[in-house]
Amino acid sequence: MSEATCRRELELEIPAEEVEKASEKVARDFLKVARVPGFRPGKAPVSLIRRRFAEDIKGEVLQSLVPNYFEKAVQEKKMVPVTQPHIDNINFAGQGALTCRVTFEVMPEVELKEYKSLEIEVEGLELSDADVDKTLETMRERAATFVPVEGRAAQDNDYVQVKLLGIPQGGTGGHIQADDVLCHIGGEETLAAFNDNLRGAQPGEQKRFEVAYPADYPDPKLREKSYSYAVDVRSIKERRLPELNDEFAKEVSDAATLDELKKKVRENLEAARDQRQAEQGRQRLLEKLVAEHDFPVPDAMVENQLDARLERTIRTLASQGVDPRAVNVDWVALRERQRDRAVSDVKAEILLDRVAEAEKIEVSGEEVDKELAHLAGHSGESAEALGARLTKQGSLDRMKSKLRSDKTLEWLYSNARIRTSPAAKT
Repeated sequence: MSEATCRRELELEIPAEEVEKASEKVARDFLKVARVPGFRPGKAPVSLIRRRFAEDIKGEVLQSLVPNYFEKAVQEKKMVPVTQPHIDNINFAGQGALTCRVTFEVMPEVELKEYKSLEIEVEGLELSDADVDKTLETMRERAATFVPVEGRAAQDNDYVQVKLLGIPQGGTGGHIQADDVLCHIGGEETLAAFNDNLRGAQPGEQKRFEVAYPADYPDPKLREKSYSYAVDVRSIKERRLPELNDEFAKEVSDAATLDELKKKVRENLEAARDQRQAEQGRQRLLEKLVAEHDFPVPDAMVENQLDARLERTIRTLASQGVDPRAVNVDWVALRERQRDRAVSDVKAEILLDRVAEAEKIEVSGEEVDKELAHLAGHSGESAEALGARLTKQGSLDRMKSKLRSDKTLEWLYSNARIRTSPAAKT
């Protein structure tokens, strides 16, 4: 066994007298329910029961004795198992001493190095008037209106309102039908076939054309498929941006003037910058903490972390409407490429737990209730119902552990020495 791993083995030996006592008890329990030809229930000799059900009795004795002796052994050696024990090399003839080997993984012993005043550097982020102007322009874009155009044909930058029907060529795939769609003529997001066929169109016209969807089209259901479209042009519209003035400020915010809106925008950008710097600082703090502590981690915890990472990737794809089974990805290779990151995450989790123990950082009931209320706001159920569900699922302790880790990281961040590098423009 290598000390560079968290794998441990124990040779257990259970004395003959303990084995005999357990065997006798199990045999008598069998006697109460066993049906033996020629004997009334519960009246067969125990010796006959022990011979007739020898293998079953051995199994029951193993299950009753080994876990208890294993628990005592790990407590004596001050080990913290993180996996279920694997039992093999069993030497047990039904009588006499019982010996076996137990293999398992343990939480590593970690000697904390200096952690209270770690020094890290975060990137300085400069905010300029141009950043404020860019945000205001984005707000104008969102507040844009579409105004009907009359007396001319559709041209670039117009939005053509259409009713369309798309029929797949070759009979594969479903029809595409929409009664009210705005098509941005000349827009980067618009397929060339729509640009080419709707540019110059007039309201009341019907256009028929073919569309071949490219292999990288965002909707996987349409990739590399061809459709025949019938498109009715209903109207042509221009997109108009509002004037940047006090009226605009009142419409898009609670500001009374444009100057007040600019001030609020700058304050929000500064808060977002500070948040980004804090997140970057916490991440670099964890990276430094991990780099300064060299210890093995349980393979089981790494595998769990890899599973969780892969599951998050799949959920993200599903939330975007992409079927993970339809994506050309080597999932095994993708999972393996994240192993180093998973190992670091497990080390960080262990180190945060050790720091929390050293600093006596705990999560209060009030903090748990606050987090449940926050999560309940997104799940659409009451905090009480969510708490009961998480308890039933065995997830409440994990939530508390996450809160404790976050609280510990925040404590480390507040005690760190943070340098800011020369500011870079956002």
